[in-house]
Amino acid sequence: MISVGRLETALGHCFGNPELLRQALTHRSHGSPHNERLEFLGDSVLNCVVATLLYLRFSSLREGELSRQRASLVRQESLAQVAQTLKLGEYLRLGEGEMKSGGFRRPSILADALEALLGAIYLDAGFEAVRNVIERLLTPQIELLDPRDTGKDPKTALQEFLQGRKLPLPQYALLATRGEAHAQEFEIECAIPSQAIRAVGSGGSRRIAEQAAAHEALRMLGAL
Repeated sequence: MISVGRLETALGHCFGNPELLRQALTHRSHGSPHNERLEFLGDSVLNCVVATLLYLRFSSLREGELSRQRASLVRQESLAQVAQTLKLGEYLRLGEGEMKSGGFRRPSILADALEALLGAIYLDAGFEAVRNVIERLLTPQIELLDPRDTGKDPKTALQEFLQGRKLPLPQYALLATRGEAHAQEFEIECAIPSQAIRAVGSGGSRRIAEQAAAHEALRMLGAL
């Protein structure tokens, strides 16, 4: 396993107990102690913190609407994308079989490891520390949420908006990549030439940047 210093920097948390971090990064295929119990704990902490962030941000949403927004943030795909921005796969301790089969790229393993990390941070430094980490990691995705939507992400919503009007689909292009490898910022353009729209978004991964650009394009189209 490579040095975890960059991971701690990306998380914004330096572990007082390195063994907790080591366990959080250990898949059961590698041996014991592994990260499944920490994953259980992290899942609960994550749901609590996300619920709190949404409750405070969207004061007019009802319970069902808050639940839908939370589900979109804590689903496996979303967590795996956050893990990819941290390059978490590079730090995982996997068994030989999982390594050969590309387990360090598997969304389920990445999402579970991220939850285990959150559980480890909670044990290492308490609730406020893990809350700060979760807020930092998920704020880009939370800012893309639209309480009026039906749960569709901005890229899907934009595609359906254009298709419904028989307009050409948008074109996405990478404009720039900034920052060091462990904390990169991507800038993406979403172009809709037929409507003379060129929207730009940025984020810690290409997907998040594309979603931000699509969200801006929807705003420019008057679809928000």
